[in-house]
Amino acid sequence: MSSFSTSVSPLPPLTDHHIVVGCGSACLDFLAAVASYPKPDEKIRSTNFKVQGGGNAGNAFTCAARLGLKPRLITKVANDSQGKGILNELQADGVDTSYIVVSEEGNSPFTYIIVDNQTRTRTCIHTPGDPPMVPEDLTESNLFSALGGARLVYFDARLHETALVIGEEAKRRGIPILLDAEKKREGLDSLLNLSSYVVCSMAFPQAFTNAPSIATALVSMLLKLPNIKFAIVTLGEEGCIMLERNLTEDLPYEEIEVDDLLEKLKQKKDNNAIAPTCISSSAFMLRAKGIGTIGGRLLVGMAEKIPSSELVDTTGAGDAFIGAVLYAICENMPPEKMLPFAAQVAAIACRALGARTGLPYHGDLRLASFLR
Repeated sequence: MSSFSTSVSPLPPLTDHHIVVGCGSACLDFLAAVASYPKPDEKIRSTNFKVQGGGNAGNAFTCAARLGLKPRLITKVANDSQGKGILNELQADGVDTSYIVVSEEGNSPFTYIIVDNQTRTRTCIHTPGDPPMVPEDLTESNLFSALGGARLVYFDARLHETALVIGEEAKRRGIPILLDAEKKREGLDSLLNLSSYVVCSMAFPQAFTNAPSIATALVSMLLKLPNIKFAIVTLGEEGCIMLERNLTEDLPYEEIEVDDLLEKLKQKKDNNAIAPTCISSSAFMLRAKGIGTIGGRLLVGMAEKIPSSELVDTTGAGDAFIGAVLYAICENMPPEKMLPFAAQVAAIACRALGARTGLPYHGDLRLASFLR
């Protein structure tokens, strides 16, 4: 743990609207760092090893809890040593595990992760939990209790049948939903139709829309999904791109090609900047050739330039980013503050082995300038 993690800075207090509910993956990660990725049939030694909780939802909610939110996680584990470890670690970080289903039989989900120190990449081999979670595992009373007082709901698009039940009830109650769209999965379309916010991997928008570029794909996504307020595409060390819908589209905004606007924003980037920053456009009628137009604005977020000597492991960086976005939404941060803040949280997490080891706390001095 960084020495900064326990340092408390005079930050403004949290609002009262900080209960978040999520459904998705929580597992155990077996991480082995190696000097370089092994060749077939080769035997090598690890340079570092760690056993730690993982899974997209588990990681994102650990991040959210450390930042000060009150997450309630809905998932399923088995009553085995791995499941007990998963629960204990989440509880220690302040995640409410009272809605997690524990099966007396089967196995909890786990992942082998090989971290290549040479290429700074990680390779994951996942074993799903068995038996899998089904909607019948979640009682109506637990569903209603979990959503009570919730400011926001989050799905990682796994356990999609149970997530859909939760999402429909959240929609009925007017609770917004943030969806992690990592790749096309079974049931994802139904969850997208319920969502207010989407955070995507670099490949997802074009895979989902068949549009010729990321920018045009974002326009296509918001045209297909009228409930979406914003969509973010994470680009790793290249930062992120966000399209925010303009809710007053009847105003006479200037029309512009979305690809041209994105290029203009990129040209304004300060390539010498080390800390995360953000460049935003004015509101336009954004045109995507052959697709349509939508009122909105583009934002380009830059990632922190992490020195190679400090970059340890990118496992869970996207989950850390999402955990920070959950916090930002609950705290009503404008996008211009949210994107650099989320990038900073993700960068801090990349400085330690595993998805959770380096996750910062709310009082971390490295976050102070982003939270004032």
